[in-house]
Amino acid sequence: MKFIQQAYKGINEWWAYLVTITILFFGWQFIGVIPLGAVAFAYSEDLFEFQNAANDSFASLEINSNLYLILVIFTFIAGLVSLLIGVKTIHKRSILSVLTSRKKLDWNRIFYAFSVWAAIGVVTIAIGYFLAPEDYVWNFKPIPFLLLCLISFFLLPLQTSMEEVLFRGYLMQGFGTWFKKGFIALIITSVIFGLLHGMNPEVQKLGWITMVYYIGTGLLLGIFTIMDEGTELALGFHSANNIIAAILVTTNWTVFQTDALLIDTSEPSAGFEMFLPVFVFFPIILYVFSKKYKWTNWNEKMFSTIRKPIELNEDEFIA
Repeated sequence: MKFIQQAYKGINEWWAYLVTITILFFGWQFIGVIPLGAVAFAYSEDLFEFQNAANDSFASLEINSNLYLILVIFTFIAGLVSLLIGVKTIHKRSILSVLTSRKKLDWNRIFYAFSVWAAIGVVTIAIGYFLAPEDYVWNFKPIPFLLLCLISFFLLPLQTSMEEVLFRGYLMQGFGTWFKKGFIALIITSVIFGLLHGMNPEVQKLGWITMVYYIGTGLLLGIFTIMDEGTELALGFHSANNIIAAILVTTNWTVFQTDALLIDTSEPSAGFEMFLPVFVFFPIILYVFSKKYKWTNWNEKMFSTIRKPIELNEDEFIA
């Protein structure tokens, strides 16, 4: 609960959230899109083609896949910077306060969560490949793949960090202090997180059943954040998820269309592979993390009333 109470360290009025979200949206969807729009215009033969491509997020244009990935990530970087500006200038809070309740960011937690989920991702993909090799095409291109790895490991974490700071940090704290319950904040942020991904091509291809995965992921990351009093585990997990997705397997219908090692040519379906993470892997990971980090006070963290703490000084609270 200490993490959600971080919102009380600055201005926590409704108008501050409205102004900050407006700044975020402007930076993310306007300023951040400028480089992508400029490149897309250069790749378009005429204004008509540009307008049609804009309706498809410019994915239909033959922009180099690595360049396109960088441009998309830049929109999230712009959003992240805009959000942090709002936290700092409008809420009058430290940037650390939307990341963790600790004195500093715990990088060991980030790397641990990253390693666990990355390992599971690699093993799962390897098993899928050996069980049905006819569904995959080897796509190794040395230079494009090297560039993809550099982009993925150095820039993709900024994309996932924007989502984690927004949902598991900023909004989790906002809804938590408004509704006075961590559980309510968890549900609201997870549903919004899932619905935001409704624009992804996977949803258009497979239908809204994919919300089981997206909302389920939001719930898992939110539980990490509430029980562990910070976003570190969520940051590591989310980064691993997107990096593995980007560099190992690509398709022509998912949000990441990259120069990955493998191209999945199988017919898309909302089958076992979609529900396996949510109903098998996620509970196992939650159990492992709870044991490692000794999460015992579940009822208190999830369901007790969140109150404004008594402030001792800038860094200390009495709940």
